[in-house]
Amino acid sequence: MKDVTLKNAVKLKRIERGEMTQGELAKRVGVTRQTMNLIEAQKYNPTIKVCLQIAKVLDAKLDELFWMEDEA
Repeated sequence: MKDVTLKNAVKLKRIERGEMTQGELAKRVGVTRQTMNLIEAQKYNPTIKVCLQIAKVLDAKLDELFWMEDEA
């Protein structure tokens, strides 16, 4: 079975929305700013519940924010 990596566009979408800081997004999602930093840096794979909450807060579709890539 191939290794896959979860990729995301959370930071890009947050910046596109304007003045929402990483801390504000984290608070609205219900995680710490440090956790949100790790998610945006693609160093932490959030639970599906957190992914869905991020999508809701950013008014985005889940597959716009998160996708899987095969590792080369």
